Amino acid sequence: MVNSDVVIRLEGVSFGYPGDQSRRPVLDDLHLQINRGDRVGLIGSNGSGKTTLFHLIMGLLYPTQGEIEVFGEKRMQEKDFREVRAKIGLLFQDSDDQLFCPTVAEDVAFGPLNLGKSQEEATAITQGVLKDLGLEGFGDRVTYKLSGGEKRLVALATILAMQPEVLILDEPSAGLDVETVDLLVNILESSDLTYLIASHNGDLLERTSQIVYRLNGGKVIRENRDLAFPSEIGYC
Repeated sequence: MVNSDVVIRLEGVSFGYPGDQSRRPVLDDLHLQINRGDRVGLIGSNGSGKTTLFHLIMGLLYPTQGEIEVFGEKRMQEKDFREVRAKIGLLFQDSDDQLFCPTVAEDVAFGPLNLGKSQEEATAITQGVLKDLGLEGFGDRVTYKLSGGEKRLVALATILAMQPEVLILDEPSAGLDVETVDLLVNILESSDLTYLIASHNGDLLERTSQIVYRLNGGKVIRENRDLAFPSEIGYC
């Protein structure tokens, strides 16, 4: 019987980039389980594999060994991950990888339209999400002319507009000022979403995460929250 509480499970997952013979695999026999309702923080040095892990969960990369199970189903090839991408919203580390339409409104509406929403429904969703993120009046703005922080918020809006069950956020506070980080925290705290956040911002993780894992040596290790955050603020 499938355990409906388990959202993401990685069993013995390893991954190394092709042609890189100079070091150990980025991920090495990694085991991770995320249950419905979990609010998980992920810390680790640059190059430790946080982004790689997220891309494996979304099917943007495939493991060299091990199993990936999402929503109770093993995911092995492209067609297996289509449902995953419809239900899990991934915020890329670089917002420019996520924004490709001429205007903000078009970018935010793109996901709902692809999920079968009507133009009227997509427009209503777009307006609501932009309002929630303090971006009212941004709909007609040209995306590539936005500041880095504004792009970050619009990228987050494109994800929230798809009304996902799970969020995977890669450095969500990068480029955001203190007030906007507070807004992000409030949005996460008020939601009932399962989420996994990778960040060097220890304060953000302390405020939003119930469980914290460190990615080191290709494996995840559960952290003692009392020890993790004071040394993690500004961790690089």
